[in-house]
Order: sequence, then C-alpha cells, then structure tokens
Amino acid sequence: MSSPSRLAVDTTRRPRGGDVGLHIVQTSTPRTAPRRAAVWASGAPVPASGAWREGDPVGGRTFVDIGPMDLETGGHLPQVTVSYETWGTLSPTGDNAVLVLHALTGDSHLTGPAGPGHPTAGWWDTLVGPGCPIDTDRWFVVAPNVLGGCQGTTGPASTAPDGRPWAGRFPFVTVRDQVQAEIALTDALGIDSWALVVGGSMGGMRVLEWAVMAPDRVRRLAPIATTAQSSGDQIAWAHAQLEAIRGDAAWREGDYYDAGDGRGPHVGLGIARQIAHTTYRSAVELDERFGHAAQDGEEPLGRGGRYAVQSYLDHHAGKLARRFDANSYLVLTEAICAHDVGRGRGGVEAALSRVSTPALVMAVDTDRLYLPSQSERMAAALPGADGVHLVRSDFGHDGFLIEHDQVGGAVREFLTRTVP
Repeated sequence: MSSPSRLAVDTTRRPRGGDVGLHIVQTSTPRTAPRRAAVWASGAPVPASGAWREGDPVGGRTFVDIGPMDLETGGHLPQVTVSYETWGTLSPTGDNAVLVLHALTGDSHLTGPAGPGHPTAGWWDTLVGPGCPIDTDRWFVVAPNVLGGCQGTTGPASTAPDGRPWAGRFPFVTVRDQVQAEIALTDALGIDSWALVVGGSMGGMRVLEWAVMAPDRVRRLAPIATTAQSSGDQIAWAHAQLEAIRGDAAWREGDYYDAGDGRGPHVGLGIARQIAHTTYRSAVELDERFGHAAQDGEEPLGRGGRYAVQSYLDHHAGKLARRFDANSYLVLTEAICAHDVGRGRGGVEAALSRVSTPALVMAVDTDRLYLPSQSERMAAALPGADGVHLVRSDFGHDGFLIEHDQVGGAVREFLTRTVP
C-alpha cells in the first residue's frame, strides 16, 4: 500500500509571465497523511470545478442576456448572460426595488434553503425575507451573480463562442465592468432606480461604483465592511491566494474543466480559501475559540496531527473547493485588487464628493481586512453619509454576515428614512 501524499514545492518556471512559480506536486510521506486525508479525500472526490454549468438544476435562478460588452481594460465579451434571483413583488411604480450585491465567493442565492442548483442555503437570510430588515412583503429584492462569477452569470466556466469554456482565456474584468453588467440587468428589469443598493466586502465595492457611475439610479447606498480603494496590504494578501491557485499543477493554465473528479486545482483553491478565511476572522475569535488546542483525536506534536484551528481552516477549504471555481476566484480577486473608485476621476475623495445620495457606511470594529479607517475615509468623502456605523463584533470581517441584529437594525432604520 503506497504512502499517502503531501504538498511539496517545485520551483519550475511557470509557462505564463512572471518569475519562479510554485507548483504543487505529490510526494510520499506518512507525516501529513491525517491532514491531507481530512481535507481532500473525505467523502466524494472533489469536482474539478464547483461552477454551475448549463444543464445543471436551475434552482431559483432567472437568466437574462444583456448582449456584448466592451470591457474597461480593452477586452470584449461577445455575449453576456446575467443570472439573478428575486424575492417580493415590484410595485406598479417600480419604486420599491432593492439591489443586494454579494461578496467574493457569494452568489445570487441570497436567501432560501439549499437544494437542487443551490449547494448552500442563502448567505444573508436573516436580513432579507418577510418581516426581516429588508422586508420582502414591502420590498422587491434582486440579487445578481457577479460578472466573472461561477453561478450562472458569464464567467470562465461559461461557454465561449468556439463551444469550449472560456477557462484561462476569460478577459480581465474590473468592478466597473461588473457594475456595467448590473446596470444592463436593471434596464432589462425595467427598473428606473433602486431604493437601496447594498452589499458587503466585494459587494460594497460595487455599491460605491454604482453611486459614482449611475447616481441618478441609486436613492440610497449602503457599502458595508469595504473600501473605496484596495490597499497594499489587501493586495498582498490577495497575491498569496492567486499564487496558491496558479501554483497548483492541476490548474493547467485554467484549462481543467474536462479533468475528472479529484483532478482539478482544488488544493490550490483550498489553500487560497485558508489564507482568505484567516483575514475574514479576528485574532480574538481564533484565540478564544481554538487557542493552542489540538484537534480531537489528533496529536500535532511531531506526529502529523492538526491543531483545532488548522482543522477549522481545512474544513472551510474543502467546502469552498466543492462549490466554487478556481478560475472565477482568480478573475474576481484580480478585480478586487484593481478596485479604485478614484481611478481616472481625480482620486477617491473627488469621486465620492460628487455623490449626494444618502449613504449608510458600516464597518466592523475588529475587521483586519477592510479596516474601519477605510470606512471613515469613505464617510468623510460622501456628502450623504452621517459618519460610520460601527458594528461591534469578535468575528472580524465576517461580522457583517454574523451580527444580524446590529447590521439588520441599521439597514431597517436606513430604509425608513425619507429620501429627498
């Protein structure tokens, strides 16, 4: 019986541009067997991609073709489809529409159970629904999957004009391109303006671009736990995630969709998720929740076992690898790195100073990815903002998804304000 495999580093130069790249290869050793088995080999083999593909169950999705798109950096998509979900009923005057924008690994399944077409339950179901802060008995809620994503909207896993997946050929998209696709969706839905555009993290970046690109179509905006311009620190954390995926030999320059289960770049994608998830949580939570404790039944001291916090990260790596797509992770992360609402507009302050829309700027006090100081910069520049609403949480960045009472209460109150 052969020994279980572990990760090793091969400093072979990558075929695409850049310096020496990390290639994940398989070698034999018994030391890390428990960890590798726990992460990637448990249960059914990990699919090459967790992307939604044509022919899969549709679930609650609706699709609209918005035609061709010329992209900010010069690329072109000859045909773009946007996948979205809705809740509630649009009023006869169309004045009750709310646009909710998801974060990096979110999708259009904002609320509702897991089921065919939706591997996980809704990611903000405490905020949206009957009687919730965004009450679907009052508001018509729309949640699109982002351009470049992997859950129905055109992205790397989608079919290109030659009949093959776009894969590594998918063009570079920016947050502005993503918002342009959402504006086209708005036109297709016949909505003149949104009563509220709200989103956290990467979704909050799109909220800000909405306010600058189409100020007459946004009556309230709520950027949550986000930034107006990606910082050097944020780009640095993202770089490690990008290289983890590109360094997986199974990535194959993005051309892995025909690989069998267990043969895609799930190791690199999982490592990227572990890096990201560490930034999503706070040191306080990880220390108090896990500390130096060993994982149950394992001995990390010289025997290849894991600490409890390592098991926690392994769990999240495995979950994402089964429901997301490595190429989409690359495309969306690159868009996040490029995010700068002030690019070509005289800087962040100049761009935001022209937005008169009422704004609810929210930050999480323990967020170590999108710092509260970045929200303070936004609030200071936005004429319609009344300072920063600070969410108190031990959970770090993910507090915007967890602290339902604080986030929901602020959004509920904001929606009741009279808009001039």
